[in-house]
Amino acid sequence: MVIESLRVPVVAAPMAGGPSTPELVAAVSAVGGFAQLAAGYLSTEAVAAQIAATRSLTSRPFGVNLFAPGPVTEPAAYAEYLAELGAEFPLGTPAHDTDGWADKIDLLVADPVAVVSTTFGCPTAVEIDRLHAVGTEVWVTVTAPDEARIAIDAGADALIAQGAEAGGHRATFLDDPAADPVDPIGLLSLLQLLTATTDRPLVAAGGIVTGAGVAAVLAAGAAAAQLGTALVRCPEAGTNAVHRGALGSTEPTMLTRAFTGRRARGIRNRFLLDHTANAPAAYPEIHYATAPLRAAGRSAGNADQVNLWAGQTHSLTTGRPAGELVTTLWAEANAALRRAIRD
Repeated sequence: MVIESLRVPVVAAPMAGGPSTPELVAAVSAVGGFAQLAAGYLSTEAVAAQIAATRSLTSRPFGVNLFAPGPVTEPAAYAEYLAELGAEFPLGTPAHDTDGWADKIDLLVADPVAVVSTTFGCPTAVEIDRLHAVGTEVWVTVTAPDEARIAIDAGADALIAQGAEAGGHRATFLDDPAADPVDPIGLLSLLQLLTATTDRPLVAAGGIVTGAGVAAVLAAGAAAAQLGTALVRCPEAGTNAVHRGALGSTEPTMLTRAFTGRRARGIRNRFLLDHTANAPAAYPEIHYATAPLRAAGRSAGNADQVNLWAGQTHSLTTGRPAGELVTTLWAEANAALRRAIRD
């Protein structure tokens, strides 16, 4: 398996919307880690171009992440919310799509990569078999043991265990306010629950930005640590200037559906404080509707109008080059593990 071959058990998370780039993938791969491109929000043609660009920069294996499609939300569920936003902001047209799921799987069968990972759900057993047939591993992101069982039954090779600390969208299979856990499972708890019930390799995700954090999840049973927020400020990341400037502050994060209609963790700003309470579960409908207001915020440099996805430990992030950062964190993780086992 890919995880077993890594010299450095660190995985660069797929971060849709700009931060994940071929340059970031190549930089992490060059120092012995593993990295993934983010296919979310991109056309199939754009994903193919990113795969080609990545191959021009590195001969190391890499992965591609797909967003699993969800159900259509009826307009009545979000009409009042959009009326509220429309009184203050420019809005687009709400729409539902599958993010090109079927076409992207066809692409990745025709042009295989080492790993296909998924967020928001699990491929069918037939889809996993198609990817296995071309030598691709399938990693499924899970947030709870019941999702892990679904992924294992479908044939997933590894699980990305996403704790509540993680920045960006929650990877829950079902995004339903009625089913929202009052207290979502944190990463160390999730790792313990999963290691007790499965022998599949686990990639730990959520709030890991230091070497001690890497060491902690490895000690808790993970085969690798996945970094997302830790890499968003790296020069190789395609992060927009407003988002990049907000990271590293002392402003706390919060979970919200306000920007996209799906629960996500971002740095607290005026938009989140004003609109989280009324935001419906309607993804990607709200994502498309709020796209113009977010674009306007980025253009104006207005951090109060932009989705500033970040994990709970974003205040500890730096702007180091990705390769230097991963190398340093791995050295610090080894030192932390040695300190932990001293007599």
